[in-house]
Amino acid sequence: MGKILKVFEKVIIVSLLVLMMIAVFFATIELAIIIFEQIVNPPFLLLDIAEMLEIFGFFMMVLIGHELLESIKAYLVEDKIHAEVIFLVAIVAVSRKIIILDYKTISPEMLYGMAAVIVALGVGFFLVRKALAIGTSEK
Repeated sequence: MGKILKVFEKVIIVSLLVLMMIAVFFATIELAIIIFEQIVNPPFLLLDIAEMLEIFGFFMMVLIGHELLESIKAYLVEDKIHAEVIFLVAIVAVSRKIIILDYKTISPEMLYGMAAVIVALGVGFFLVRKALAIGTSEK
């Protein structure tokens, strides 16, 4: 029974990997199309703030997809989840949200909450890296 579950798990992981590759590929193409359309629309070769935020947000979304792809690939190869990669995905996702945020409509409490999440992710990432460094040096 354990062998069947292992095979089933591998099939699911490979399926997720292929689906993520497709999603990242098409998101990259869409990002290129958005950039091209924004640049050729009048005024030619000039982008306003809203267009830049849209491009940056989409760019960060492609990076999140890439990091998730790396996480799935690492799980497939090593059969374990890397906490460091998960923290990176979370940091990039929160960064994306902050970049595209409309600061005129957000409450101060929401900004404090986001700041707390950023600090928590940063501390968590630091501690994971430190634990990995200590674990590597002991070997």
